Amino acid sequence: MTDLTALLLLVVFATLVATGARHWRIPAPSLLVVGGLLIGLLPWIPDVQVAPEVISVVVLPPLLYASAEEIPWRELRVVWRPVTVLAFGLVLATAAAVGAVASAVTPLNTTMAFVLGAVLASTDPVAVTALGRKIALPPRIQVLVQSESLFNDATSLVLFKVAVGTAIAAHAVTLPAAGGQFLALGGGGALVGGAVAGAVALIRRRTEDPILETVIALVTPYAAYILAEDLHTSGVTAVVVAGVVLGSTGHKLTNATIRLQVHAVYGTVVFLLESVVFALIGLELPALVRQLTVDEHGWPLGVLAVAATVITVRLLGVVPLSTVMQRRRGNGPVTWRIPAVVSWAGTRGVMPLAAALSIPLTADDGSPLPHRPLILVLTTGVVVLTLVLQGFTLAPVVRWSKIALEPEHTAREEARARVGLAKAGLDCLDELEAVEAAPVTLINQLRRGLLARLDQADADQDDDTAPSSSSSATGYRELRRTVIAAETATLQRLYADNHISDLTRRRLQRKLDLEEAGLGDE
Repeated sequence: MTDLTALLLLVVFATLVATGARHWRIPAPSLLVVGGLLIGLLPWIPDVQVAPEVISVVVLPPLLYASAEEIPWRELRVVWRPVTVLAFGLVLATAAAVGAVASAVTPLNTTMAFVLGAVLASTDPVAVTALGRKIALPPRIQVLVQSESLFNDATSLVLFKVAVGTAIAAHAVTLPAAGGQFLALGGGGALVGGAVAGAVALIRRRTEDPILETVIALVTPYAAYILAEDLHTSGVTAVVVAGVVLGSTGHKLTNATIRLQVHAVYGTVVFLLESVVFALIGLELPALVRQLTVDEHGWPLGVLAVAATVITVRLLGVVPLSTVMQRRRGNGPVTWRIPAVVSWAGTRGVMPLAAALSIPLTADDGSPLPHRPLILVLTTGVVVLTLVLQGFTLAPVVRWSKIALEPEHTAREEARARVGLAKAGLDCLDELEAVEAAPVTLINQLRRGLLARLDQADADQDDDTAPSSSSSATGYRELRRTVIAAETATLQRLYADNHISDLTRRRLQRKLDLEEAGLGDE
């Protein structure tokens, strides 16, 4: 079997499993990991080894960018304090705790145990985003979990580089040096990401070619990552910053048709990459286990101990922080529900695997780096265990906590927003009628459709009265686009005034885009 054939079969397998997960309404990453693990255990399946560049350069940038684009800037400004505490304090505490436990229960020495701790210190944005898409968490909690998983990567990346540098050079790194490295990586990455986002925004404002826009959207995360890495800063941070900036301004840069096309293409790419990479995590574990030496065969105990440490430290870190934040807000009694969900949502995934794969094979003196295969096995094992355990049980934990938004809540919010948009459209028609800017028949036709929406009637019923002549059809399309523009402006104002959530804004904006794209060209 050639590598190309194996890749094709992997894509087909991952796509089928991910499609089944959507049909059965279970977390796709968890099912993909289990499926990959079962396939990898088959005796005739060849060993699978993934080059670090495949994960870090090919797979990670678009997945990180897609996760960052989903973070609304409004909610991010609200939760920046707890995100900062978790991204720094909890990452450091987790790395130290994992290092101590790993050195006690595995053959790893102190230095290599700290390398493992740095690898597993941060939650994974790809896994967290993929697991959270089907769970209706309150916007603030969803943004807290997702943004923490994105921004704690800079801290863990610095820890990882410090730990690996200590392991291969056999000397300690001073605190000032580590602090300077963090500023260079995180701060430099943020500057590069902001610069790339600014350049992309300028280009996208000046083009209306759907193909070019799609290419730009696909190239943006790779440009941010590679440019940042070439400048010896954090490529992960650059991609995250670029995604957050462009995600909050993307609706202003392009028209409806281009937005729909870019969304469809990017959704396909993200689906394929997520499906393949989570299947690879499970598929790779049996091959890694077969590389272990005799003294490393106690790895299952190490996986259980490290996974328990990761989960416990997160719980111990989140609970007091949540208590302080709830008391500071003073909007009710302190509850355990929020910290329980935030703690249980902290899965590990693609990022730790990419970091572990990038560990050098040898030290500076040319000697093999001790227990590198064991670190890969422990990392992959913890990733698999957290994705399966926390992934399959996250939805029940959310239901048990009773903090999830019920479908009726979202429906009511969307219905209120629809009423506001319809009223904005009617006001626009009244203004156009007052200045005689359009034929009365066309204005009345659109008014009937908007009134029907207010009465919760079928919004498509106005299609039966569409004018048949070419000139009338052209006037109708132009008038409808004017009304849609007024509705879009009202939608953005409702979001800016905190009347609707980002999820509702995105849903209604997509419906407006579909309606505008359905008008066709003039």
